[in-house]
Amino acid sequence: MDNKISKNLISIRRQIHTNPELSSCEFKTAAFIEKKLKQAGIKTIRLAKTGVIGIINGTGTANGKKRSFALRADIDALPIKEETNKPYASKNSGVMHACGHDANTTIVLGAGFLLNRERRSFSGTVKLIFQPSEEDGNGAAALIKAGVLLNPRVEAIVGVHVNPWLKTGEIGLKYDEMMAAVDKFNIEILGNSGHGAYPHLGKDAVVIASQVINSIQTVVSRETDPTEPIVITIGKIQGGNRYNVLCGKVELEGTVRTLNEKLHRLVPKIIEKKIKYITKAYGAGYKFNYEVVGYPLRNTKKILELCKKTGENILGKNRVKILKKPSMGGEDFSEYLRQVPGCFVYLGSSKKNSYSWHHEKFDIDENVLSNGANLLFEIAKEFLNSDK
Repeated sequence: MDNKISKNLISIRRQIHTNPELSSCEFKTAAFIEKKLKQAGIKTIRLAKTGVIGIINGTGTANGKKRSFALRADIDALPIKEETNKPYASKNSGVMHACGHDANTTIVLGAGFLLNRERRSFSGTVKLIFQPSEEDGNGAAALIKAGVLLNPRVEAIVGVHVNPWLKTGEIGLKYDEMMAAVDKFNIEILGNSGHGAYPHLGKDAVVIASQVINSIQTVVSRETDPTEPIVITIGKIQGGNRYNVLCGKVELEGTVRTLNEKLHRLVPKIIEKKIKYITKAYGAGYKFNYEVVGYPLRNTKKILELCKKTGENILGKNRVKILKKPSMGGEDFSEYLRQVPGCFVYLGSSKKNSYSWHHEKFDIDENVLSNGANLLFEIAKEFLNSDK
């Protein structure tokens, strides 16, 4: 990649970083992406309000076929106040690209610029998918429903994400399950209020909720196979109005993370059984709502090996890292993988002092932009020109 394109990618990334927008509100970001694609002569389509799709048609005849391939980036930011003190820091108070979606977007744009410039080097179609609302977990499903994988039907897809724990110039790949299912649950413990001095005349929802919380934690330690990864976290408790008033209702919110699909289906049944028995013992009631926000992200072996081979050719074998452990974090890229074969690729972006995703000081080594764009360019060409 020439120096002019590299400088352009840095400028684009900083522009997006300076003007972050939350999930479902990425209107200016979408318009900016469309502008950059159109300036490069790339056709655009708008889907699901803030989703942008770039279409590039190759003019080569490498294998006589017209295949279809997609590259996906996420474009939304987080409700975090930035504390990097960089000249390109967020101008939107309390909103920040603290997960690197600005970089992911720029990398896919860069790959698109290269693919469009080198249209004669491949046949078929590349779709550049700039997806909103990844942080909310519903952006991918909305685009799929709107037809992003159709006309022409996408045969394979690759998603990317910068990773602060990998060195710049490295990529991370994981066979099979790479990230966990993301579930969300809400529980209401329905007791009876009363005077705090006479607890026997009411049903204390705080005490009942504490028993429910302790019992739910035993799902991991006593009711599931200890060799199967599972996380249950209750992140919110809300109830009560005054120190001397018996609490009549407590609300709990939490998340469940699993990799095993059978366990994924079983856990909500176990949780509700525990809630039911405990509230019944206290003569109280409950409401239970369980929502599947995202499914496990499971990479397709053939597409992963294509990414691996291309990465080794472009970066060197020692820079392609095969990850041994999955993450219990979630990614709605999994929705695409339930429809078509694909692979999620980590791109190393570590700096001297790197911070984790979702940290107020998160930043990247901007060399990842040109490295990532060039890698995706080569992966797309390799797939489209393959006769397998």
